[in-house]
Amino acid sequence: MTIHWCGTGLSAIPGLRRLLEAGQPVTVWNRTIAKAEQAVGDLTKDIRAFDMPAIAAVLEPGDVVVSMLPGDWHVPLAKLCLEKGANFVSSSYIAPEMRDLDDAAREKGLRFVNEVGLDPGIDHLMAHALVADYRASDAYDAGNQISFTSYCGGVPKHANPFRYKFSWSPLGVLKALRSPSRSIRDFAELRVNRPWDAISSYTAPLPQPEAFEVYPNRDSIPFIADYKFDADWPVKEFVRGTLRLNGWADAWDSVFREIETLEGAAGDARLQEMSAQFWDENAYDEGEPDRVVLCVGLKAEKDGQDVWHKTYVMDAWGDERGTAMARLVSIPVSLAVEAVLNRAVPVGVTAAPSDPKLVSEWMGEIGKLAQHLDIVTAA
Repeated sequence: MTIHWCGTGLSAIPGLRRLLEAGQPVTVWNRTIAKAEQAVGDLTKDIRAFDMPAIAAVLEPGDVVVSMLPGDWHVPLAKLCLEKGANFVSSSYIAPEMRDLDDAAREKGLRFVNEVGLDPGIDHLMAHALVADYRASDAYDAGNQISFTSYCGGVPKHANPFRYKFSWSPLGVLKALRSPSRSIRDFAELRVNRPWDAISSYTAPLPQPEAFEVYPNRDSIPFIADYKFDADWPVKEFVRGTLRLNGWADAWDSVFREIETLEGAAGDARLQEMSAQFWDENAYDEGEPDRVVLCVGLKAEKDGQDVWHKTYVMDAWGDERGTAMARLVSIPVSLAVEAVLNRAVPVGVTAAPSDPKLVSEWMGEIGKLAQHLDIVTAA
């Protein structure tokens, strides 16, 4: 059995090093061998140039392929795993093309685990834990009105005038600003074409409460079922969103206004120009600490009163171990690899586990990665 870890970018290294330090049999694949050697060459010499035919030639039944590559590589690698009888792990959202592999993976007894990074990933674990806790509580009543919020953001530890810094190409952030979202607000579906049309204030229940700007991200609604809400629960609010420093909306106002005017190939070219400019002006300096804040809350109301309200709150920042983002994305990926090897997760295409034992174990490990992790009880 071999773990084939593909990609040694900025967010991949801590999880990869964790597996290597544990003595796991890992082959490291990267497009640039020298970069991989710089990152993990002190722990392994089994570093190879990433190439699909080369991986296909050595992939054995029962192996695990980890894709820390750009998203368009995930499905081709998963299909190769299907062909060779290997398992697959990635931190990314489950694309429809990945979901389509579920039946075939089940038939072959293979585990294709996705959404096991930070967001998606750790946020899922917190949500599953809160729902299970609420169900087991004395306050539980199927008629209670439920509000769920999940806000995550990578932000600078020390704020800059732009209220944001980039650890890799800004293009992904800029493209996300052109994406619509769906969520639930006041029992009704809320559709937003542009994030800046739905920015609101959120106070994170940190030891020193702190206000942030938040907005809905992507399509939240399918996660109502993923988090095992009962179909008859009255859902007052359900949103998975992005968190930014206060002042972000004002600092980015001109960016929003320009993005709104961009269309077609010329618009895409302008996005590339903006990305290069932002990278030049607002990239993290070497050794500069980043910060990750994640807050996941579940509230139940009855007759206008809160009867149950708990929030996971996590605050982490870069330190001598490296960036908070890299730890919180890649360490959960390494935990997923171990879960696959131990057959602790179901066969088929799955996201972060909901099994209470695994959730508890993973959260125990994640607690070591953040400077602050707590469950705040408000009702």
